[in-house]
Amino acid sequence: MKRWLRRRVDWAYEQLLSREISGAPTHVAVIQDGNRRYARQRGGDAPDGHRAGAETTERVLEWCQDVGVEELTLYTFSTENFERPDDENEELFDLLCEKLYEFADADRVHDNEVCIRVLGDVGRLPERVQDAVDYAEEQTRGYDRFVLNIALAYGGRTELLCAARSVARDVESDDLEPAEIDVETIESRLYDRTVRDVDLIIRTGGDERTSNFLPWHANGNEAAVFFCTPYWPEFSKPDFLRGIRTYEHREASWRRTRARRALALLGAVSEPELAEAKAVVDRFRDSLPTGEQPDEDEETDGLEAGGQAAD
Repeated sequence: MKRWLRRRVDWAYEQLLSREISGAPTHVAVIQDGNRRYARQRGGDAPDGHRAGAETTERVLEWCQDVGVEELTLYTFSTENFERPDDENEELFDLLCEKLYEFADADRVHDNEVCIRVLGDVGRLPERVQDAVDYAEEQTRGYDRFVLNIALAYGGRTELLCAARSVARDVESDDLEPAEIDVETIESRLYDRTVRDVDLIIRTGGDERTSNFLPWHANGNEAAVFFCTPYWPEFSKPDFLRGIRTYEHREASWRRTRARRALALLGAVSEPELAEAKAVVDRFRDSLPTGEQPDEDEETDGLEAGGQAAD
């Protein structure tokens, strides 16, 4: 009876969260933490937790597609994970091979045109994992409706360091002028194919840190972050929807802040900057409370006053 009641409550909460969500982030990145602790809590070994976590991964992929997420990145194996016991890693590598081949051949992957890509220093992984990576990427290379990035042998600092060294080599060989270095220069050296800016990071397992994950694409985009206590195998759809809701609240707050800053500029800066501020106000006007929204006359007066001050 208690189990039935719990399921009904969970279902009702999920429906409530679904109704509250009006949009979805484009790119969600997930730190899948807690597999080993989940296994130990149940008297099992680490591989048991990793296998249970793999089932959650498949469900999250479906949830992302349900709400309109277009790109999902999973932090699956970091460079620090190489320091774990060899027998534990070997079993995880076997599971990775199994799942990569399974995903690459799955009807649901091809029906939904999912492009599978691996981010990280793949050359450090065992040859059998490299072969599985090549197979999965080749089988799904032509798809672009949904992108699934799997971070393997991944380290955010290492990624940025390699990009910086690549730029330095080109500058040293006179193939690149320092003045020509811009955002696109760095991004083109991080990955072979474009990775969207991260809108939302989700971390399970109770720790509140982002662990050097996608620093260029997440920190640079001021991504929203949702920390939750369930271990990755326990991560549920309501947890996922709460993460999406966190992103929506963060996005709304960001829009209001931008609009308020732009309004404050209207009477205090030069004419070119005023035009830019007005454009920001126009763009984000609807995010302000009704009482804070300026009318057209107020904006015009601000522009005229600013122009006179500039003269």
